[in-house]
Amino acid sequence: MSQQMLTWLAVLAFLLGIVALMLEIFVIPGVGVAGMLGLLLVAWGVLLLAVDFTRATAALVIALAATVVIFVLGVRFFARFKLWQRLALGTRQHKEAGYVTGQVDLVHLVDLTGVAVTPLRPSGTAEVAGQRLDVITTGEFIPTGAAIKVVRVEGVRVVVRRASAV
Repeated sequence: MSQQMLTWLAVLAFLLGIVALMLEIFVIPGVGVAGMLGLLLVAWGVLLLAVDFTRATAALVIALAATVVIFVLGVRFFARFKLWQRLALGTRQHKEAGYVTGQVDLVHLVDLTGVAVTPLRPSGTAEVAGQRLDVITTGEFIPTGAAIKVVRVEGVRVVVRRASAV
């Protein structure tokens, strides 16, 4: 393989690695596959461009070690100056304050009718049997004020249709 072709392969690997890292950060965060692939491609691109393989490998290992050290120091810095508390929600949501989990006993609502409180496109809020509920349609748009009918309940998911269509 010619030196020019090897150089372009290294540049391509490096750029693809950067693209994979950007995908990991902005498009598919949390998965890790794109991030690992990006790191491998960037490292491979650097190694291909290096004149001396041993020095390039040593530089990558030193950079990785420095990254780990900086990360650990950063975590300790955040903990020491209580910066995590500024970034995270510190209050608890207590039942006495009105915070409750979703109701799971909604099966009794099947076949009851109600009114769409908000536009259902396909999800929104409806009032059924005097209760305001988060509902979802079977895929259709239902405007505000339209009559709806509960067709099924799947756990806390209430599925509705327009009442005239049922």
